[in-house]
Amino acid sequence: MGKKRERTGSKPTRYFDYSLLFIIIFLVCFGLVMLYSTSSYDGQLKFDDSAYYVKKQLFATSLGFMAMYLISRIDYHVWMRFAGVAYIVALLLCTAVIFVGQEYNGQKRWLKLGPLSFQPSEFAKIAVILFLAVLISRMPKQMKKFQTVIKVLLIVVPIVGVIAYNNLSTAIILLGIAVVMSFVASPKYAQFFALGGLGIAFGSIFIYLERYRAERIKIWLNPEDYEKGYQTLQGLYAIGSGKLFGKGLGESMQKLGFLPEAQNDMIFSIICEELGLFGAVCVILLFLLMLWRFMVIANNAPDLYGALLVVGIMAHISIQVILNIAVVTNSIPNTGITLPFISYGGTSVLFLLSEMGLALSVSRGIRLDGPEDL
Repeated sequence: MGKKRERTGSKPTRYFDYSLLFIIIFLVCFGLVMLYSTSSYDGQLKFDDSAYYVKKQLFATSLGFMAMYLISRIDYHVWMRFAGVAYIVALLLCTAVIFVGQEYNGQKRWLKLGPLSFQPSEFAKIAVILFLAVLISRMPKQMKKFQTVIKVLLIVVPIVGVIAYNNLSTAIILLGIAVVMSFVASPKYAQFFALGGLGIAFGSIFIYLERYRAERIKIWLNPEDYEKGYQTLQGLYAIGSGKLFGKGLGESMQKLGFLPEAQNDMIFSIICEELGLFGAVCVILLFLLMLWRFMVIANNAPDLYGALLVVGIMAHISIQVILNIAVVTNSIPNTGITLPFISYGGTSVLFLLSEMGLALSVSRGIRLDGPEDL
């Protein structure tokens, strides 16, 4: 993955991806504006404070930016020694959620830490990325063997299984990250078609083993026939009513109690309603620009470990964005996926910004022979 450069008489230039940094800052600021617009009615109604949700998000975002800055200044190779510990801690924390987790809206996904709630599955994403980057980078030549790819994927099965017990959507993201990182490191791609077939078969069995998962398929196909399809229908109404340029910032009707928890998984539908198709396309383009910067950093990373870190982060963001937009538009069954940097969620934004710090740290390791290199 890393590109070797011929030595020249001039000293290589240090690089830092300011384009990625700008995109991150813009997305976070846009997310705070949309969060306030989306949640002000609900915050006023429930907590007598229209800025209740945005204040909590701003606190977590501030911590996230501090973490991003500190991590971006640290040599990313330092985290190699903590990768195994991080994976074990993440597995233990996610297991603890099953027994002592805090339930919210019928979902047990949080651990209570004093006055704060913490979602271990968000930490698990960055832990899996770190762990797999170390593991794969130590045996790159063996990744061409099908059995090695299977072993790598089996290593993440325990944490995927534990998280799937309460949070199938995050388990899908973790498994997707592992598959993408293995795919990038393997020179043989045909074996992944077989894995895809096995994954579809296993996923189908897993869904129909639980009644509520099978019910989600029925709700997805005919949301108007089920009470639980109400949120999906209201989200689609919001998207349709936005038309080309939207009703205007703050002018959404669906957020006024019609669309449940609009500030969480369904915030993209409010973006469509207030900013229209134009605003929705702009948001998607911003995420595509972010993924492009990840590709540039990964392609020019000094070593395979750094490249795999960025590939893992890129997989995380892309899978989560695709799943969220697909759910909001009812292209797939509702899975409870948040939109990165924009949906409400303190733990999510904290660890997302920490991941961005890792990507920026890898970009600092790039050395350029000339300004035309990137």
